[in-house]
Amino acid sequence: MKIRILAASCALIMGSITTGTAMANCDDGEIVIKFSHVTNTDKHPKGIAASLLEKRVNEEMNGKACMQVFPNSTLYDDNKVLEAMLNGDVHLAAPSLSKFEKFTKKFRIFDLPFVFQDVAAVDRFQNSEDGEKLKNAMKRRGLVGLAFWHNGMKQMSASRPLIKPSDAAGLKFRVQASDVLVAQFEQLGASPQKMSFKEVYGGLQTKVIDGQENTWSNIYGKKFFEVQDGNSQTNHGVIDYLVVTSVDWLDDLDADVRDQFLTILD
Repeated sequence: MKIRILAASCALIMGSITTGTAMANCDDGEIVIKFSHVTNTDKHPKGIAASLLEKRVNEEMNGKACMQVFPNSTLYDDNKVLEAMLNGDVHLAAPSLSKFEKFTKKFRIFDLPFVFQDVAAVDRFQNSEDGEKLKNAMKRRGLVGLAFWHNGMKQMSASRPLIKPSDAAGLKFRVQASDVLVAQFEQLGASPQKMSFKEVYGGLQTKVIDGQENTWSNIYGKKFFEVQDGNSQTNHGVIDYLVVTSVDWLDDLDADVRDQFLTILD
């Protein structure tokens, strides 16, 4: 069973698993696997996928391994989690692909506008030989990708209607920490503002930013519609995730534990 979740399938997944914020109690002798992510557990594809992975690991690897999921940036946000992973303080994360820019430039392909027509096109690329190579692109920096997880295509919201590109001129847009994304909004005449995901709601509410780009699941899951009701369906880019771990942690696992864990994740 592949833990690959599209935003459109959230309702089906939600009906098949029980989600929540209760942390698993690990027994003595079990390998503790800490998974940190930034979304909620019941309304967002990443949170739902993490909960499903936790459920399967704790059922199928009982006595050998125990997974604990930390949602909503309660342990680390995506800007800090990779350094924490390299320090051995957390074992799994699923940051958006833009977050890997400081480790390799190869993931910039996902930040380029209008490269992928839809999620199906993204999926074909990620499952291609080139997509598989990307999982190993950060090994020399101590990180290895385990699986791509889908979120969806990006939409734009703003404090005024966005009908044509020039409508974005002069507006402050939140972007992820990606030079490619910064360049995109500068080309529109907008002012890109690098900001963490957890700060976007407050930024929109207090008018620190005038707009943002995100998937429908992110907009719904974080309730951005409460503080900004103008959305434009642009499908101009993609936000996906890479489940990632440290090379050292993965290599240190006993072979049988590692193989079973990777089989569940796949």
